[in-house]
Amino acid sequence: MEENTLTTIAQSMLNKARESSSGRSAHNLYGGRERKLQQTLIALIQGQDLKEHENPGEATIQVIIGQVQLIAGEESIMLHSADHAVIPQQRHSLRAHEDSVVLLTLVGKG
Repeated sequence: MEENTLTTIAQSMLNKARESSSGRSAHNLYGGRERKLQQTLIALIQGQDLKEHENPGEATIQVIIGQVQLIAGEESIMLHSADHAVIPQQRHSLRAHEDSVVLLTLVGKG
């Protein structure tokens, strides 16, 4: 069994995101098509975002490193390292205000 901390994985992901033309990277910690529960680390370089998209099920976001803005309709919330939020059941987007890594946890519908 290999032991890794979220911050160690997050730092590695930020390095990959900095080298990527998209300015982001993702790493699936748990789940996949055969599972309802999914946990994914997402790294975004400052100024990058996840464009507006639907919420595929119940989901939460936890900031591991950095500062992000979660935007849903006319509402938004600024999240910093160690902050946690429930993602609204509506279209939403995420913007990195500094180099950031977030842990997305979701339970898919169905």
